[in-house]
Amino acid sequence: MKKRVIAVLMAAMAALPLSACGGGASTASAAGNAGELNLFIWTEYVPDAVIEQFEEETGIQVNVSTFSSNEDMLAKVRSEEEGAYDIVQPSDYMVQQMIANDMLEELDQEQLTNLGNIGEAYLDPSYDPGNVYSVPYLGGVVAIGVNTDRITDEITGYDDLFNPAYADTTVVLDDTRAIIGVTERSMGLSMNESDPDTLAEVQTKLLSWKPNIKLYDSDSPKSALISGDCTIGVAWSAEIALAMDENPAIEIVYPEEGAYKFIDNWTVPKGAKNYDNAMKFINYMLEAETGQAVAQEFPYLNPNAAAIELMDEEYRNNIAKNVPQEVIENAEFVENLDTDTLAILDQMWTELKK
Repeated sequence: MKKRVIAVLMAAMAALPLSACGGGASTASAAGNAGELNLFIWTEYVPDAVIEQFEEETGIQVNVSTFSSNEDMLAKVRSEEEGAYDIVQPSDYMVQQMIANDMLEELDQEQLTNLGNIGEAYLDPSYDPGNVYSVPYLGGVVAIGVNTDRITDEITGYDDLFNPAYADTTVVLDDTRAIIGVTERSMGLSMNESDPDTLAEVQTKLLSWKPNIKLYDSDSPKSALISGDCTIGVAWSAEIALAMDENPAIEIVYPEEGAYKFIDNWTVPKGAKNYDNAMKFINYMLEAETGQAVAQEFPYLNPNAAAIELMDEEYRNNIAKNVPQEVIENAEFVENLDTDTLAILDQMWTELKK
């Protein structure tokens, strides 16, 4: 689903050091406190208050840094020394890629006593059978936000976005797989095409979109919609939901071709120095009340069924915040592709953003 300044959240520290368990060793400072936890997560995705509450309850100091795309995250993790992060937050296809590259620790599910709060539809995913390496956090689809005061045409799908009449109107995600995937879906193709000839056709259409794109923004695409700088947005469904709260003229459209869908996950990278603390944090994020607090601030698709039960009718009936099941069923995950195909996609993206 985001490049932001590093936020460091400090809280009171107490208790004795935690013992080592699982794939990494817990670390405590010389002062004898509960240790620390280093998170590398999407921008604007975990409420500060939720992290502060965890620090207060556990005495664990949480250090947060953020990223804006899966590819940025992967490059940063690879460039750092092993153990720099205790938790990273990859999307579905990136979990698959990190597993294939032996970059993740197995999770100790005995410590994840709240895992049963996750709805069955979101467990045992194709990208990580058995949730051996990952636990779902939030998800959604790439939807279309339309300012109906300024755009009077009916927009029903991704293909409509390429209309030359919409020159210099659109904010899109700064995300290679999402935007190329949107283009592929607009052509009736899978978002996981690998045939070079087909991708050449996709590139032609992708470049035809360029005059319409005013802004690339994965951090806060809602801002351009709210301000009116852009009248069309191709963004995470929750970003559009938040824009709708601010400007009632904005409406959400789920593309008739079938949307890009994603699930972001809690994972522990190889060599994590604070493995037990990571398990504590993931289990805390699985609590129903924590999931409720997350949904109230960041209304993405929430796999935590126990949390959804605590939400009010306004949330459950809001199709932007609580994505309809039929939209999810008609949507598609992107998959981990071979290196040759990824190189083609990178070249396509570079050409688009020149």
